[in-house]
Order: sequence, then C-alpha cells, then structure tokens
Amino acid sequence: MSDLEKAAREAVEAADNTELTRQIAAILAAQQLLNQQQPTVVQQATVPFDAKKWVVIGGVVVSAGLVASLFAVAIAIGAVCATACLLVLRGLWADFQKGR
Repeated sequence: MSDLEKAAREAVEAADNTELTRQIAAILAAQQLLNQQQPTVVQQATVPFDAKKWVVIGGVVVSAGLVASLFAVAIAIGAVCATACLLVLRGLWADFQKGR
C-alpha cells in the first residue's frame, strides 16, 4: 500500500468520524431541548377545611331565611287587615246608600 492510498483511507475515515461526531452532537442537542421542554407537573394546592367559613355562611343563610319569612308574615297580616277594612267600608257604604 502506498502512502497515497493510506492517506486517502485515513481522510475518508476522518470524514466519517467528523460526520458521526456531528450526528452525535445533533442528537445530544435534541435531547437537551426535549428535556427543557418537558411539561412541568402543576400540583393543586390543597386548601384546608375551614369550618368557621361554613358556620358563617350557614348563619347568614338562616338569618336571611328568617327575615324573609317574617316579611312574608307581615305582608299576609297586612293583606288580611286591608281585606277586612274594605269589607267593613263596603258594608257601611251599602247601608249609607239605602239610607239607614
């Protein structure tokens, strides 16, 4: 084998090694990019149970219900009184029209 053939073979091997080195570098760079783009797992913060909050909400709901029921009772009493008053006035008007 001549020196020229040896040099040519070594040049081809060096070119192959250079191409292989480039491919390895590209694969490593791609793996690094994939590792950086891994989705981060979002953990939900667990909120401890707050009994005081629910007691307050329950108290407000009960209070609002009591106020609404008292208001409804007041309306009903007013309606009964107004009806009785109108019936009495109608009776008086009828008596007045007859001349009694």
